[in-house]
Amino acid sequence: MSGNLSTKNRMKELAELDKKHYLHPTTPVKAHFEQGPPIIVSEGKGIYIKDVNGEEYIDGMSMLWNVNLGHGQKELAQAAQEQMSKLAYSSSFFGNSHERAIELAEKLATLTPGDLNVVFYTSGGSESNDSAFKLARYYWKVKGEPNRTKIIGLERAYHGTTLGATSATGMTEFQNFVNAKAPDFFHAKAHQTNCELGDKSDPNYEGCIRDIVEKEGPETIAAVVLEPVQGAGGVFFPPEGYLQAVRKLCDEFGILMITDEVITGFGRTGKMFGVNNWDVVPDLMTVAKGITSGYSQLGAVIMKEKIRDELVKSDDVLFHGFTYSGHPTACAVALKNLEIIERDNIVANAKNMEAVLKEGLKYLEEKHKTVTKTRALGLLAAFELYEDPESGKRFDPSFLAAHKLVDECFDRKLILRTAEWDGDNIIAIAPALIVNKQEVENIISIIDDSLTAFEKKLG
Repeated sequence: MSGNLSTKNRMKELAELDKKHYLHPTTPVKAHFEQGPPIIVSEGKGIYIKDVNGEEYIDGMSMLWNVNLGHGQKELAQAAQEQMSKLAYSSSFFGNSHERAIELAEKLATLTPGDLNVVFYTSGGSESNDSAFKLARYYWKVKGEPNRTKIIGLERAYHGTTLGATSATGMTEFQNFVNAKAPDFFHAKAHQTNCELGDKSDPNYEGCIRDIVEKEGPETIAAVVLEPVQGAGGVFFPPEGYLQAVRKLCDEFGILMITDEVITGFGRTGKMFGVNNWDVVPDLMTVAKGITSGYSQLGAVIMKEKIRDELVKSDDVLFHGFTYSGHPTACAVALKNLEIIERDNIVANAKNMEAVLKEGLKYLEEKHKTVTKTRALGLLAAFELYEDPESGKRFDPSFLAAHKLVDECFDRKLILRTAEWDGDNIIAIAPALIVNKQEVENIISIIDDSLTAFEKKLG
């Protein structure tokens, strides 16, 4: 009894300290300050985590789509310890280098499609996207086309929260957070394949990528950036032929194509990279998250050799970089992470579990009157809640249907997340890539029970 009391007191103490001292990212500030954290995580193993009270939860989101190899991977911890003991940190400024950064760059070049063979290191996804935008603009400056500064992203896209990444993000909530955005960023209608191929009779042509390029002038466009699968914006898959259409458009106008693989990279979609599902090679690819499975902070911009070959024509210093670019410990963790992914056939497992997940989602859609638009690619999945799917009637936005269902899942020890942009009620599912058939079925079972409780409360 005294042990339980002690644990509860510790939980209460931590919650109060959290409210007092910790300003959380992407969190309702007022609600958190009043209520405190919904969970304080203490440890994790595989797809499971435990809170400070010892309660076990299924981490159905790989935390932030990033713990691809699951929690408690001792080999990754060992790799970090060994590298820290030998060389914890070394600067990459002024041309200085070290073994792990070189080895990882070579390894990434063998994994990425086409001639994406040159790596610029960052500390995470937002930094990677900001770096890609700056490098694209610098590329055109070196080529003698300094007016190519404009970046075209997509509506509902998410690229991060640094200033440039926020400006490229096509979600109004992130845009409205700041009262001044970086210039020369545009947001096109997403996934308009016919429009991007040049069909001006399509009713959605106005505001597509091609329309923006034509109106602004291709000589002013530096790059187009897009996620192979839109993640935080709602887990939206592109229609067949879309990525190829954008690649063709970029080639037609001499525009660089940037793909944001921060979520989709390193096996999440059942292929090593998201673009592999559509056999497209971008000019620059941004990565983070799964490169270390979240065990260390690391990101990168991986570019075609033609980009680097143009940059080296300039005698100027590359005045861009981060203290932790090419961090030795992070690179060592990434190398071990990639070794495990290949050794244990993790990408193939993600593809195999896609079938199990799809089967479970189909069952939920057939059983529950509010479930519709189920979808999965690898272990990146989602479904939507409608008040009446047959008529297309959505829940009133104020009802917060997706949040209510996610809360029901949380009460049953399953962690998922919502995407409630523009009136949608989307629930995302993205377990660690090591998940097995029984664990996927357990996730579906908990969602099933949660939907039953949710719908019962609807009357």
